[in-house]
Amino acid sequence: MKERIYICHTYYHVYVTFLKELARPREQRGQATLVLSSLSIDFERLGERVEATGLFEAVVPFDEKRDTEFPELAKYRRDTGSLVGNLINRVKFTRKFARALAPTIPVNLREYGDVYVYCDSDPIGYYLNVYRIPYHALEDGLNCLKNYDAARYDNRGHFGLKAFMSERCNLIFIQNGYGKYCKDMEVNDISLLKYPYRKYIQQPRQELVDRLTQEDKDIILLAFVRDMEGLKAQLSSQEKDKILILTDPLCTLEIRERIFRDIIARFEPEGTIFLKPHPRDELDYRTLFAEYPQFDATVPMEMLNFFPGIHFKKVVAVLTEVGAIRYAEEKVRLGEAFMDKYEDPLVHRQNEQI
Repeated sequence: MKERIYICHTYYHVYVTFLKELARPREQRGQATLVLSSLSIDFERLGERVEATGLFEAVVPFDEKRDTEFPELAKYRRDTGSLVGNLINRVKFTRKFARALAPTIPVNLREYGDVYVYCDSDPIGYYLNVYRIPYHALEDGLNCLKNYDAARYDNRGHFGLKAFMSERCNLIFIQNGYGKYCKDMEVNDISLLKYPYRKYIQQPRQELVDRLTQEDKDIILLAFVRDMEGLKAQLSSQEKDKILILTDPLCTLEIRERIFRDIIARFEPEGTIFLKPHPRDELDYRTLFAEYPQFDATVPMEMLNFFPGIHFKKVVAVLTEVGAIRYAEEKVRLGEAFMDKYEDPLVHRQNEQI
């Protein structure tokens, strides 16, 4: 039996995985497998850099498939017009989707003592539950359930019945801890959640960060930073008042450009603007906002905390949680009210519709 395996879908997931592994005693390091799913992001050469750290026994790429890649499943996604009909279709979809995924799984997950999955809402969650493989779920992003409880939003209307069919009967699948074979789900701060759940366990991310030694930080930086000298040069800017704007993959590309031009216009009078694109943001900031210094999108914003002396007057985000940032005098999260001006509030105010 192998020790443990982590299935990651974003750079942030990999960052948290590093935090968790570095919190282990030194003799337990180097025994985990890291799986990098290409479902929603291009990890480029991250796997090679992770392997160079020696922190993991193996790094495995995973070509995870969405249900849309299996045309035969489309008929089970159609609305039949009745609750019973839709649930019957959903039971069939759950089984058939998991079976279609089976040949794409790159490792034998039954060989591992502990399976950790970020985003069990992604296809891997269906596979684990249908094939009865116990696993630990982890919060997708920092305090993400506070803003978007996807399990309850996606299953609004008879949630109790659907949760019973998932957790107790394993007939359908619901993410974020409601799968029958999900043992528990790790979240950053349970007190922030409107709908706490018995499977949720609290592991503050900051506690893991505070345990890091300088050697640990250097290991993380070795994996994530592609151009260390370039990053250091950006961070050493002598500009007195620096404003860091964090982008989000919001709306359409056209509206997204307008959002960040508006944000820049609002905060530029206060200082020199720096941009940190989100890893999943496909807007071409290098071209459209070429006049502004920009950080590598693949470096998690929290990692800038590892550089002594870094200082920003203000960090501004739209929906990204900024609580983990320690290098700014002021942190501004514009929030849902700001987004109301750019799109239908129903799109980004999911928790209010539960």
